[in-house]
Amino acid sequence: MKIGDLARATGTKVETIRYYEAEGLIPAPARNGGNYRIYEQPHLDRLSFIRRSRDLGFTLDQVRTLLRLADDRDAPCSEVDAITIAHVAEIDRKLADLQALREELVRRLEGCKGPTIADCRIIEALSPRRVPA
Repeated sequence: MKIGDLARATGTKVETIRYYEAEGLIPAPARNGGNYRIYEQPHLDRLSFIRRSRDLGFTLDQVRTLLRLADDRDAPCSEVDAITIAHVAEIDRKLADLQALREELVRRLEGCKGPTIADCRIIEALSPRRVPA
């Protein structure tokens, strides 16, 4: 298949596929007589793995390591576990940050009782602090 076909099959932009090739995440495909890249099933499978990993929030460095590990079917999965545990911890940290952000916005919203913008606690919180003259 050509690069456009691979892009459509995986929901990946052509530029992203080229980037992954340049980064060594996807092996360079063979080219046909017209110098078009010709992708095979292994390219599709690898790109699908990358896409799924990225959709789950793994970084490119983590994906690179996961691909290396996936290529060695006899390797122990402890390194995969360690990467996943670290990623889950990062997700938990982000969730805690989002929860704190939500609580702050709800507090501001509940404190916003004025009928005009001059009394709006949300606008006040977003505005730069004014130093009294």
